[in-house]
Amino acid sequence: MWTAARVATLIGRKFHVSYSVSGATRLMHRLGFSPQVPARRVVEHDEQAVTVWKEATWAEVKELGRRAGATTSSRRPPASSAQAGSVGDWPR
Repeated sequence: MWTAARVATLIGRKFHVSYSVSGATRLMHRLGFSPQVPARRVVEHDEQAVTVWKEATWAEVKELGRRAGATTSSRRPPASSAQAGSVGDWPR
C-alpha cells in the first residue's frame, strides 16, 4: 500500500526534490488521486469454506469449551456484532 510518506520519498529519490507528507498528499489530490482503503479480505477468500467451518468446526469447538466450563481471558466485554470490526477498533 502506498502512503503519502512513501510517495514523498519516491518523488525525492526519483526527481531529487523534497516534498513533505502533506505536500505529497496535496500533489496526489491535484493529480486526481484519492485516498483508498484496501478491503480487509484475502484474494483466496472462499465464502463457502468459511460457512462450512463456522457451522461445523467452530460450533464443535464452542460446544467443547462450554462443556469444559471455559471462559474468556479477555478483560473486555464481548463486542456486539454491530461493534465488531468497527473503524474505531483500528489504530491509524
